[in-house]
Amino acid sequence: METLFDSPSQLKEAWENLKTQQPKLRIRNAAQALGVSEAELLATGIGENVILMTSDFVEQVQKFPTLGKVMALTRNDCCVLEHKGTFQKIEIHQAGPMKIATVIGPIELRLFFKSWKYAFCVTNETPRGTMISLQYFDQAGEAVLKVYLQDESDYDAAEALVQAHTAEDQHSKIEPSPLEPVETVSRQELDFESFSSDWEKMKDTHDFFGMLRKYKLNRLNAVEWIDDKWAYEIDRLAARKVLEVASETQLPIMIFAGNSSNIQIHQGKVKTIRQMANWLNVLDPNFNMHLDESVVERAFVVHKNTTEGLVSALELFDKNGELVAQFFGLRKPGIPQKTEWKALLDSLN
Repeated sequence: METLFDSPSQLKEAWENLKTQQPKLRIRNAAQALGVSEAELLATGIGENVILMTSDFVEQVQKFPTLGKVMALTRNDCCVLEHKGTFQKIEIHQAGPMKIATVIGPIELRLFFKSWKYAFCVTNETPRGTMISLQYFDQAGEAVLKVYLQDESDYDAAEALVQAHTAEDQHSKIEPSPLEPVETVSRQELDFESFSSDWEKMKDTHDFFGMLRKYKLNRLNAVEWIDDKWAYEIDRLAARKVLEVASETQLPIMIFAGNSSNIQIHQGKVKTIRQMANWLNVLDPNFNMHLDESVVERAFVVHKNTTEGLVSALELFDKNGELVAQFFGLRKPGIPQKTEWKALLDSLN
């Protein structure tokens, strides 16, 4: 990645000047304004409030349950999910050359370690006191996952984790590189008849990922090109009604949001829904969602076949065609989705 700055010290000085002008600017937005990755900007604090950690990410994640109650934050350019709770159950799976972690419990994640590259322990002074976090970034320097200690966290366990995984060389240069592009086909190249047949024959929602790989499709093209029986476009602000109805009726839902290396999942009821300018928010005690509607470009209702019947979702995409968030009705394996959820999606236009 090209940068306008010749050295970390020069970048740090530019950041300090920017903070003077815009003291409330978040580091992600500051990095964008300065034309660098967030990891590069964060690394300017190494030796002060930032510790560079080792790249044995799986081992670090497996120690997260020792931290007790924490706040896990996952985001993309449009949506942020925050859960307070414990890392209860972590399973590591081998998927070819890539390791995947399934995290189940109060904090639920799907971690894809292939592109993880950098890890830091960060200490920040805030109006609410000292805040300590473990922050993980992909090879492009984009944030994958942030874990913030809370008052109830086990700080001794956190210190032990950091000490065990502090990088020997704290002066390693942070050199982000772009993620590998995924090859996709055009509509003219797609064998639509076969694609449509495979969609209809799905027996599990997870079959969808294999189908995308098989036909070299990105998700947006798949829902755009399939027949309206399975997916159709609706108002881009449809998430407002979904959350309002879910809150009013206490209909349990699932919200998926993430990035190329991590998906965070909310399961359960939502209560407090607040619209603040462009941001649609869920502000519950142990769960927050922040959705920047100004970045949501398109929305689709999507149906997939399973052995328990249809599973239906609201899917949001940004201007780059990237998936922003998905909303499902909460259901357990072996149990059909609630008719109330299907009726809610059918009412969207």
